[in-house]
Amino acid sequence: MPMSRRIAAFLLALAAFMVFEWISLGFNLADGHPTAFYIVHGVLIAVNLVLAVVLGVIGWRGLSRRAR
Repeated sequence: MPMSRRIAAFLLALAAFMVFEWISLGFNLADGHPTAFYIVHGVLIAVNLVLAVVLGVIGWRGLSRRAR
């Protein structure tokens, strides 16, 4: 199913935002929380970065296929 350039660009922008947002969160976590807090947030960060990569790849493929 073909993807419009608008959707592909949206997916790329969303992926970039997710990477920025979750990396910023990772650096801004304050000290003094229980270990479980860091484990949960670490898992959330990892899962969301994987989703961002997947969305970025889909968006990139959508843009490159439209360019042909």
